[in-house]
Amino acid sequence: MTSGATLPVLILFSAVVLGLTAPPAVIAVLIVLVTTALATACVVVSRRRSGAVRLAWIALGVGIMASLSSPGRLALVGLATLCLFAIPSPKGSSRLTRVRTAIDALLVGFSLFVVSYNVVILPALAAGVADAIVRPVADVLLATVALSALSRWSAHYPGSRALTPVCAGLFTMAVADSAALRFAAGGGTGLSLAGAGWCAGLGLILLATVRAVRSSLATYTPDTQAGAGRWSVGVVLPYAVVVLTLVVGGLWMAQGGHPTRVGTWCRFLCILLIVLRGVLLARDNHQLARKLEDRVTGRTAELANREQHFRALVEQSSESLAILEADSTVRYQSSSVERIFGFPLTTLVGKRLVDVVGSKAAASIQAAIDDVVGRPGGTVTIEVRLPHQDGSRRLSEMIITNKLEDPYIHGLVFNTKDVSEARELQDQLRHDAYHDALTGLENRALFRERLATAVAEQECREHVAVLFLDLDGFKEVNDSLGHAAGDQLLVQVAARLLHAVPPPHTVARLGGDEFAVIVASPDARTDAEALAARILEHLDEPFDVDGRVLHVGAGIGMASAADASDIEQLQRNADLAMYRAKEAGGGVYAAYHPKMHDALMQRLSLADDLRLALERDELVLHYQPTVDLTSGEIVGFEALVRWNHPTRGMVPPLDFIGVAESTGLIVPLGRWVLAEACRQAVAWGRPLKMAVNVSVRQFEAGDLALTVAEVLAETGMPADQLCLEMTESVLLTDTDENLARIVSLKALGVMLAMDDFGTGYSSLAYLRRFPMDVLKIDRSFVDRLGSGDAEDETLVRTIVRLGQRFGMKTVAEGVENAAQVAVLREMTCDYGQGYFLSRPLPSAEATRLLETGLPSLTAAS
Repeated sequence: MTSGATLPVLILFSAVVLGLTAPPAVIAVLIVLVTTALATACVVVSRRRSGAVRLAWIALGVGIMASLSSPGRLALVGLATLCLFAIPSPKGSSRLTRVRTAIDALLVGFSLFVVSYNVVILPALAAGVADAIVRPVADVLLATVALSALSRWSAHYPGSRALTPVCAGLFTMAVADSAALRFAAGGGTGLSLAGAGWCAGLGLILLATVRAVRSSLATYTPDTQAGAGRWSVGVVLPYAVVVLTLVVGGLWMAQGGHPTRVGTWCRFLCILLIVLRGVLLARDNHQLARKLEDRVTGRTAELANREQHFRALVEQSSESLAILEADSTVRYQSSSVERIFGFPLTTLVGKRLVDVVGSKAAASIQAAIDDVVGRPGGTVTIEVRLPHQDGSRRLSEMIITNKLEDPYIHGLVFNTKDVSEARELQDQLRHDAYHDALTGLENRALFRERLATAVAEQECREHVAVLFLDLDGFKEVNDSLGHAAGDQLLVQVAARLLHAVPPPHTVARLGGDEFAVIVASPDARTDAEALAARILEHLDEPFDVDGRVLHVGAGIGMASAADASDIEQLQRNADLAMYRAKEAGGGVYAAYHPKMHDALMQRLSLADDLRLALERDELVLHYQPTVDLTSGEIVGFEALVRWNHPTRGMVPPLDFIGVAESTGLIVPLGRWVLAEACRQAVAWGRPLKMAVNVSVRQFEAGDLALTVAEVLAETGMPADQLCLEMTESVLLTDTDENLARIVSLKALGVMLAMDDFGTGYSSLAYLRRFPMDVLKIDRSFVDRLGSGDAEDETLVRTIVRLGQRFGMKTVAEGVENAAQVAVLREMTCDYGQGYFLSRPLPSAEATRLLETGLPSLTAAS
């Protein structure tokens, strides 16, 4: 379809040809047809608009229909005015702008009236033509309205495609009517010219309706207003009309016209309006300039504040920020480097970094620069040891980003932070995770890894064997002499094992008084027997513990990897052989034999009894208090399960929890413990925390969060009073899935505690990743507090600070004496558990303890 300026020109050209060739009757019929079509189109457009815009199109349609009669043309002027000025004005228009718009309309109106008065009204009055004043004045008003509305035109103003032809059409109709009146004053009819002009105007308005139907009326926003302000018809239109008036007046004077009083007063008013318009423009420009200055000032202040904020962040950051040239010359260095590495800025800025960090670090940094310099926007991360002003070298993480092509940076961005303390702590925790804190031997976790590696690396499974060792009489030593004496004995046993077992064989402590040895050699069975005999020989010598001579033997079980399908079965075989050696009276070793399944059958029998125990209510709970080390108040209890066996008596947890874990009975057992502990907590009616242990199998068996939610609903236990304790093995098993399970538990509102912290793989990443609330320090670390062992005290202090750093409460397990309480208080450890505070108690005794308090801690205070 034809668009732009082409179609309006064709409409005007067709109207001229029609006026010159068509009879008046044809033109009259055509006017009626076009008017009807136009009114219908206005109705269609109004139905697609709303508010003031709909009113504008309705007014236009009514005005066009009314213009078919001569009196109705006056109504057209009023309705056209309503139509054009009902279109929404630009948002944010000032009062000065609205006044200037009114002045522009008056300026256009007076200018057009001067032309009409001289060219049309005076000749019409002289010729005695009817409506010699009313029709020209109406035409002047209509043309003024059209030009004033056209002054809103802008390439950025929505609706301009429809506004332009409407204004052009109304202006054409006004000019044609005045021209016809002028011809009538000269003796002609002018009907054809008026009809043709009227048809042309109606055609242009019809074109506007078509455009309005095809396009939606956009919203006028401040952004479009800003774009429109760059150039607008309204700026030059009033002056253009005044100039046109002067040109027409000059031509009229040249043909013999004489100045009139009306024309003089109109020109005087035009001059006055032009002056007033100039004043308003100047005032408007002044306000605009002031607004722009305020915006620039505000923006400058905002940028300054942002710069200060950014600088403060950079300077107080735990990282050093530097910008270097491609040759490693330091162009900018944040002052945080002095706080982190001790060097003032003057020792770095302007110098090449590779010249001040030492040869070894310089080689790594230069290699990283060479790697990243050819990759715009590329990043490389390295770890180097950087010098500190105190003479030490600190392990640092350095991130180098290539911003050489960035127009604002033009350099390499170095983000450097000192990670030495964090790495030392993590290495210490990793060492502790893989080594027994008491003996320094490898622990169960590292033993499993070494065993799996040995089996995988050996060509034949016959080349790998294991020894499991359990001390004889160790429980009696603990019970009679105390845990401290037992610990000394274990340390001496570990030393003798290391002396008896030559490298590359592995010695580990699995826990308690259990030790293990990995034998990897071409003749592993024979070597294992020789090592077992050698170990028994070394252990046969007496031990000196606190001046007491102790004789402690051992039972050793041997198993070959050739008799097992995997390392789990290999360990079970060695365990069965060890129990056979223990049953033989100790002090001997026994090799695994398939017939040793009898011991396994006994475990299965115990599992059957345990299953019946759940049905017969043979299980009971004892409660060990958790004590606030500062105030001495009981803040909660930990629920510990006991088995009141009908024939074996009270069975301790160590004898049946392992069976429950291996058979899956731990799941119903755990639910029973959880429900019973919650019922007891509700029965106490106090705001006490109730801690319940959760095993790995409970996580793997099903939806633990659903189980906890059901128990909370059944018992009426407040969620925030329940604390679920889990060991680090839970976090190590299928980490991503367990993270989702732990998050779902946390969503219930319960507290989460990491039990036996430090005995597993205590990575800092786990503390950041898992939403734990409580950190329980393993008793193996607490046992040696107050004995003068600075290393153990430092480790416990580090764990307490680590918990505080991550917003977790710390609980010390295994508190056995007042000295340990004093040390833990000094470390600001939150809570404690242990026999010194209270042993696990049945519910009735725990209730009485709540009433009487803890005399042991009061005495210690």
